[in-house]
Amino acid sequence: MKTTEHSFPRIYRGMALIADPIHQYACFTVPLGGGDGEKTEKDLLDSPWMQRLRRIYQLQSARWVYPAAEHTRFQHSLGTMHVAGEFARSIYPSLREICPDIPSERYIEELARVAGLLHDVGHGPYGHFFDDHFLDRYGITHEDIGGRIIVEKLGKIIRQMRRSPAGPFAEGETLDPRNVAYLIKMPAGGGQGKPRWLTFLRQLFSGIYTVDNLDYVQRDAFMTGVSLDMVDIARIRYYSFFTEAGLTLHEAGISALRRFLNARLNLYANVYFHRTTRALDLHLQEIFRETMERLCPGDPREDLDAYGRLDEWRLFETVRRWTEGEDPQRRRLGREWQRLYGRQVKWKMSYSTEISVESVQKGTSFASAGDYEERIRRRLPRPLRKIDLRVDLATQDPRPINPMAQTDRQINIFNPALGETSQEPLRDIYRFIPARIVHFRVFTKNHDHDAAVAAAAEQALDNPSGASRTNI
Repeated sequence: MKTTEHSFPRIYRGMALIADPIHQYACFTVPLGGGDGEKTEKDLLDSPWMQRLRRIYQLQSARWVYPAAEHTRFQHSLGTMHVAGEFARSIYPSLREICPDIPSERYIEELARVAGLLHDVGHGPYGHFFDDHFLDRYGITHEDIGGRIIVEKLGKIIRQMRRSPAGPFAEGETLDPRNVAYLIKMPAGGGQGKPRWLTFLRQLFSGIYTVDNLDYVQRDAFMTGVSLDMVDIARIRYYSFFTEAGLTLHEAGISALRRFLNARLNLYANVYFHRTTRALDLHLQEIFRETMERLCPGDPREDLDAYGRLDEWRLFETVRRWTEGEDPQRRRLGREWQRLYGRQVKWKMSYSTEISVESVQKGTSFASAGDYEERIRRRLPRPLRKIDLRVDLATQDPRPINPMAQTDRQINIFNPALGETSQEPLRDIYRFIPARIVHFRVFTKNHDHDAAVAAAAEQALDNPSGASRTNI
């Protein structure tokens, strides 16, 4: 039988696949042809703003600890787009029940997919480190820059998109880039003026489990080779739905949520908070801000095109040339970057302890890293009080929604026996997870005085309840 252009193969028109180690395959829309000026996900993927993310690594310093972890923000963004589309289709019926004015399912699917694809488009070199050690001077994050890029640089493409992988939108429906930016970060004024369905949809991007962290936990674990508990996205998605209270998890999904949280917490301990990762970050802190002031002299929002040229490849080439220049400050910075890129670990861990969630709930409080440094110095033998040391408190996750810190975060749980939705504190779920909330470490330039440093650190901490110590 002869196959024509308008028969069976037509189902493949306007679609393409990307092979992915986590999701097997992720589809994306491509132009149908015909010269109608249609814009699709391919146009976003091929834009210089998305291609730039190929040159920004997902794991800022951990890739020097785990050699295979060379994946980028681009790969993660593709995975987040895929997860967002799957969730949007799954939760659409329940969202439509409580928000009858919601647009078509295909529109919601595409809105979520575009937000997932572009959620990291504003990242600078070294990801969240760039936020914490450069953008903080302007009181902004990569999400603020991403919102500007979405509206000002990619808005024209987004407005001309007319279909999701499932098919075309309903007549008259048009994507609004401002709504895409809103899903990624709520503006200062909150959700005023936004339709209720949009404020609810945003909970897929900011919460206990999100389309973002459901991808990066699996991707980072796979690429580092870290063995983690099974992350059952399909079960979490199946038992997630919307009620009047917002995004809700059926009681039958709690076991899958626990496994996910456990996997994520272990990933923090073994990858993001690895002692060598943190040691490299301490070195990076000493040179990063000064370097970025030379590469990005001003608020990035004022010159987005210049910001678009700033990535980790350009950083590497620039600081490499500084070692041969005439400016003494740049030569100094270039040499330090050379040490970092050569994985010459400057700081060595002399003491480490982990303080449990339970002890924090009992009232344990923490001073700043600088305060602890002074406390330790005062308790060292007098001849050692001037040694170089740094205290590292790994209490904040540089990614959104840190499960180690936000133990009071609420979650909507549906009880089928009562037919009711209630807010169950996340700490009740944590009872079954061997969590740690603070990684307290002391680093020095060598291991010559580890015993003295460890003894002084113990005294400075005043033996907090629930601490599990590992002395080097």
